[in-house]
Amino acid sequence: MKSSNISFNITGRWEGNRNGSGVMTTNEVNVPYSAPASLDGPGIGSNPEELLMASASTCYMITLAAILSRREINYLHLEIDTEGIVLEEGNNLIYKEIIHKPVIFLKTGDEEKENEVIKLAHRAEKACFISQTIKPQVTVNVVPKVKYS
Repeated sequence: MKSSNISFNITGRWEGNRNGSGVMTTNEVNVPYSAPASLDGPGIGSNPEELLMASASTCYMITLAAILSRREINYLHLEIDTEGIVLEEGNNLIYKEIIHKPVIFLKTGDEEKENEVIKLAHRAEKACFISQTIKPQVTVNVVPKVKYS
């Protein structure tokens, strides 16, 4: 099997001390960031904790969309709420858990597909590259729902 490296790049700039702020750029998109307000930072833009969660969440959604498409499940759209749990032990922070709560919207009349869609939502987490990369240090759970329009 042929292997190759795939490269991803981000550029960035930081100003100030721990409570300063920065901007990272990828594909001409600027994302301001700082330490989060919940950790006594300035809360400017995003933060590493949210960005890790965003990485896991977007990877999961792309994987879920791909799996549903391959199975020819005609969903209307997907939504997600992702929660990250960070444990503070003394001066150390440990990312403990990420919980994806996807909502898969199906057309009314497709109720017979609900069980299959729920199973595929769980399978997507096992196939997600980012989820597999951060395990076993971070537990990733999925709590899917199906809604009808």
